[in-house]
This record gives sequence, C-alpha cells and structure tokens, in this order.
Amino acid sequence: MLILGNKYTFTDLELKRLTKKFSSIKHISYKDEDPQVVIADIEDIFSKNSYPVVVLNTKATLDDSIIRYLTNLQFKNSNITIIAIEHFLEKYLHKCYIPEDNNDFHCLDNIKGYTFFQTLQKKGVDYLSVSVLLMMFPFIKYVVKKKIDKQSPGSLYFHQARVGCNNKDFECIKFRSMHEHDSENDVRTATKEDDRKFPWGESMRRMRIDELPQIFNILKGEVHLIGPRAEWNKLTQEYEKEIPYYNQRHVVAPGITGWAQVMFVEGRSKDDTRQKLMYDLYYIKNWSLLLELKIIYKTIVVVLSKRGI
Repeated sequence: MLILGNKYTFTDLELKRLTKKFSSIKHISYKDEDPQVVIADIEDIFSKNSYPVVVLNTKATLDDSIIRYLTNLQFKNSNITIIAIEHFLEKYLHKCYIPEDNNDFHCLDNIKGYTFFQTLQKKGVDYLSVSVLLMMFPFIKYVVKKKIDKQSPGSLYFHQARVGCNNKDFECIKFRSMHEHDSENDVRTATKEDDRKFPWGESMRRMRIDELPQIFNILKGEVHLIGPRAEWNKLTQEYEKEIPYYNQRHVVAPGITGWAQVMFVEGRSKDDTRQKLMYDLYYIKNWSLLLELKIIYKTIVVVLSKRGI
C-alpha cells in the first residue's frame, strides 16, 4: 500500500497488522510539497513495485495534476484501488476515523442507537451470558474475597458513578482491585507503578475478573455484555473537553467488554482514549450479531492470555 499524506498517524500496532495484509508499505508526504515532485515520487515507487492500494491521507486539497495522475494510473491498472483514509480505516482496521478537531462531522454518519430488533438480539446475548456467569459467580466470589482479605483488607466491592446510555450516570459495581483510597478525589488512571495496586488486584484486572459483578448491572438494564466501556463520570467530563465527538459513544448503553477492549489493549493516555473511541464508534456503526460473537471470542482469548488492562 502507498500512503499519501499525514492526516492520520498509524500506530505501531496498526502497522504491524497491516504488514500481514500488505507486503510493502510506502509513505509519501504531501504537505508543502510541489505537486510535480509528489508525482515523480509516486512514479518512482510504482516503477519498483506494484501497490494495489493508494491511501489518500491528507488534510490539504490535492492538486488537480495529482488527481489526474492517480485517475490515469487507475485506468492503466484496474487492480489499483484509491481510497480515502476514512474508508481505509473502516475496511482494513475496523475503526472509524476521528479528526483532531470539531470541524468534520462526517465521522458521525450512521452513528445511532440500536434498532428494536438489534436490542432484542443484544438482550438475548446478555441474558444467556449472565445465566452462565451467575453459576460461576459464588465460587469466584469466594476466591476473590479470600485473596482480598489477605492482601488488602477492606470492602469486597468497588462502587463508582459511570456514564451510561444517553449520558445518564449509573453505579457500576466491581470487585475491588486497588487498596481503598479516596476515589472521589483521586482521579489518576492506573499506571504500572501505581501505589494503590496490590498483587491479586492486578491479576484480577489482567484477567478481567474484577468486572464480573457488573452482571448485576446487566440485570438492572444499565449495561450490556458488549459495548463501549463505561467510563468514570469525572474522566468523561475531561475527555469530552479534549477529544472531539467523545460523547457520541453514549448513544448506546456501555458494555463489560467491547470492540475497543479487544482491539486496543492500552488505555492510559489521551491518544489511547481517542484510539479506543474510534473502535467504539466502529462497533456502534457496524453492529451485527456476528460482530457481537466475535468480541466474546476475542475477550475469552484476552482473559486466558491475561492481556487485560
């Protein structure tokens, strides 16, 4: 593939995934470049190898001469696909492009709540999953309580106000995975050297065991099994100010696990949160029962490999 421009910066993880689909990835900068120089660079690249996909990844308006050149190139070789970065991300990386400012509303196309039939399917997945998890819950609760009492005496559960569907707050319940602290005023996100951690709590987070009590949030209709991860309301207020269109993920109910959680493991910075938002919006826009089942499968893989957050 040939990438023209720097509108979107691919992550290392994405480039690693793309190398499995494309044997060679070349990049040409377009900003402040003479159009004839850009055309000469493209010609030189194509003279050495074939590139079936050309990605238009530029904020600037392409010069007419470049557009004519690319069109003629496609006429000469029908195997060449010229694709905008927005469509490329959805097709090959399964995420929606989010601009770095609030000036492009095209990313919101088809981002809407579930239909009645989709809701019925999601409820079916929810209740089937909860029925299985409820059978496992007493044993897991016993093990968790025993280890928490030994390593970090205190409450078994952790309650926190999180943002749900239509921006409505709800009380999320989880197994406590950190030492007890002033959670209302301590707005830090977890880090590797976090002094609030204890060993078993960290293990629970990696295996997602701490999320299990949220099955009761599912029964109350506050969350689904699958969906955008419910975020702390205080952090959400910050994200909404810093990340364009962040609030759009709240058009649907959150989930215990989701597309962002299985596709992008890290989540400690503003850019990480923006990346996860792209996956969340893709999930909302492209929801299907097959995608739902795929996320369940990937979540099981993540849990068994202990790659959780």
